[in-house]
Amino acid sequence: MNLVYLVLAMAIVTYIPRMLPLVLLQNACLPRYIKGFMGFIPYAALGALIFPGALSSTGAGNLQSAIVGCIIAILMAWWEMNLIFVVVGGIAGAFIVNIF
Repeated sequence: MNLVYLVLAMAIVTYIPRMLPLVLLQNACLPRYIKGFMGFIPYAALGALIFPGALSSTGAGNLQSAIVGCIIAILMAWWEMNLIFVVVGGIAGAFIVNIF
């Protein structure tokens, strides 16, 4: 029963910091430069989450294949290809370099 209380307490503690800014700032007008800055946060956060994992995905001794896979995925994303093709292309590039 203590575990249920613990999970409920963690859910409340996690929910309140996310809900309060949405409720308190829903009618606030932010300056233009802050809106511009906030627009870049998802890309920066996504890059910070994905890039270290992509570089370490092929193991400690295979950094070269990981870099080639990342470059292929970045180029395919730059050409605005479908996300599935970007992921498969990056994996295939890293796999091919890892074979040779």
